[in-house]
Amino acid sequence: MAVVTFLSDYGLDDDFVGVCHGVIARIAPQARVIDVTHGIARHDVRAGALVLERALGYMPAGVHLAVVDPEVGGARRAVALRCAQEERLLVGPDNGLLSLAAKRFGGVVEAVEIGRSPLRLEPVSASFHGRDVFAPVAAHLAAGTIALAAGGARLDPGELVQLVLPRARATDAGLVAHVLHADRYGNVVLDAGRADLAAAGLRFARALTVNGRRALFATTFADVAAGELVLYEDGYRVLSLAVNRGSALDALGLEVDDEIVIATAS
Repeated sequence: MAVVTFLSDYGLDDDFVGVCHGVIARIAPQARVIDVTHGIARHDVRAGALVLERALGYMPAGVHLAVVDPEVGGARRAVALRCAQEERLLVGPDNGLLSLAAKRFGGVVEAVEIGRSPLRLEPVSASFHGRDVFAPVAAHLAAGTIALAAGGARLDPGELVQLVLPRARATDAGLVAHVLHADRYGNVVLDAGRADLAAAGLRFARALTVNGRRALFATTFADVAAGELVLYEDGYRVLSLAVNRGSALDALGLEVDDEIVIATAS
């Protein structure tokens, strides 16, 4: 059975997700659609890219449809891509949303621009390419009725938009990391891992400070008392911050891209 995974910022209050499901079902009725999430914050391309990259490792290989598209109807390209590994196909806007997932699976070996694809629905809405462009192309690819090369105009993979993320760095003051994303609990995902802690000389430090606030480097939230700050390795083995029974995002007054300094507590 063909698999189509689906990620978007559409939410569930409107009919957008259901209509896209319907388009896929009419074209590829045997395909199984797995909703990764539709709770990406509106227009947050980077959050969508991060979630897509991390989630797809737990999804069957197939067609991966992703729509976080603040420039829908504008100059940005619509694309379908083949990755080097596992025959995974990515479908979505060329705004960086697909770039991290593509890199995870060995990079892009074939790309087509699908804005004028013969597979799209007519007439094409200027504001709902999820329904009229991305979903039908993804469905046809999943159904195996057409090869990727026939889905649109060939595109040099080197021309695809790449998402550029900040990078943690070791300094004399400690590890300088950045806020990449926050989940609905207020847990803060950082651009750092255990190797970055080690590079900053913090490998064996249990008591730390985060922007001057005391924190504990621990395994999980319950290792600290309610209201206390914990630095931990999340489910994707990335360093994150949490407040047990609270929000690290709010407690530290953080926003996406903010720098934080992690140091040994004195």
